[in-house]
Amino acid sequence: MKRRPRQRRTQNTPQPLGPIDTYHVDNLTHEAKGVARQAGKVTFIDGALAGETVLAQVCKSGRRFDEARLVEVLLPAAERIEPKCAHYAQCGGCRFQHLAYPQQIDTKRAWLLAQLRNVNVTSDIAILASDSFGYRRRARLSVRVKGDSLQLGFRSQASSNIVDIKQCPVLTSSLESLILPLRQQLAGCQQAKAIGHIELLEDALGVAMVLRLTDSLVEAERQSWIEFANAQGVTLYWQDKNADRASLDNQPMRQYVLDDLTLTYHPQDFIQVNAAMNVKMVAQALEWLSPQSNDVILDLFCGAGNFSLPLAKTAKQVIGIELQESMVVNARANSEANQQHNVEFMAADLTQPIAKGSLRHDITKVLLDPPRAGAFEFLPSIIALAPQKILYVSCNASTLARDAEFLLANGYYVEQVGLMEMFPQTAHVETMMLLRKSSKQKR
Repeated sequence: MKRRPRQRRTQNTPQPLGPIDTYHVDNLTHEAKGVARQAGKVTFIDGALAGETVLAQVCKSGRRFDEARLVEVLLPAAERIEPKCAHYAQCGGCRFQHLAYPQQIDTKRAWLLAQLRNVNVTSDIAILASDSFGYRRRARLSVRVKGDSLQLGFRSQASSNIVDIKQCPVLTSSLESLILPLRQQLAGCQQAKAIGHIELLEDALGVAMVLRLTDSLVEAERQSWIEFANAQGVTLYWQDKNADRASLDNQPMRQYVLDDLTLTYHPQDFIQVNAAMNVKMVAQALEWLSPQSNDVILDLFCGAGNFSLPLAKTAKQVIGIELQESMVVNARANSEANQQHNVEFMAADLTQPIAKGSLRHDITKVLLDPPRAGAFEFLPSIIALAPQKILYVSCNASTLARDAEFLLANGYYVEQVGLMEMFPQTAHVETMMLLRKSSKQKR
């Protein structure tokens, strides 16, 4: 059904919106875009679900595919639900909130299998999941003041605009309950323009707040924020203008508990934002890697010891390598505080092959948890060590697939793969893959 004729795009002229057409949606991408085919051409429709009939309008046309905005759902899928968050349509962070949770997982599993199509996954994908709301223990809220207008919220997708929020149901209840009091505090703050963003964090010590300043605050304003934090039962940290990170002053380092171990970290250091899933992820890593008393395990991209310290409870020795020196310092302090003397931490650039002879040659197992770019540059160093098992934790399935193909070509095979729902309601997929060194028979 066409509402108006399609306009031809002329060179150097902004492309107008296309006509409003009827589309039958065949599939769904892991980014929650419906996939339809019109006259042999693929159209991605943001917000449409598989099996639906919708009205949509092309907003961007390319040679291979079009992108369209959803106008109306004519025939909804049985799995379509009402999003829980009032800001769902504007925010874009929780792109799956209109899809029932079991189908969210099914969609991600199908996408993951497609990414790993050349990796020969023969076992079922193991699923790790926890609460689908109220799980996020960390958030960064942007602040913008224009005249009498105050905005507090998240950056909208692919834009510098701020979505002004009053709720966020994926946050823990303690963090979400701070949003409205923060808005009231900012409304009465004479120097609200001096606050760039506010970081919220919840861990074993309770709730913390980091104020990132773009200008200095007068003493009365600083005192007002201190009183606010005290009234809310929140630990306050300041990141002053031009400072790289928040100052601790007399405030404590932060802590979380994992496998009966206490890990200490700076409030702006990386930790997994889903505490319950982090516990499950580490437990699965221990089960799959199965550290024994004779194992020497290499933990790459080790951070402050999230995997290293639990592994060290059973292994003969664990060697953790991390790029950030400050994280290495924290990891060493954590091993000492937990009286684990069979752990060694070092700082190194893991985008480069390790210097020959700098790693011991009796390493039996390797765990790596790289950033989105993966660990391709370091893989030859791993191959040279010839570990029995490699456990790869990934936040980017495409680079995992690339790296796994290299490992398969160099004497390993995939034994298990798991999908971890670290970020429910979002398009993000975390993966765990266990690879084992091939026997002569396997080859």
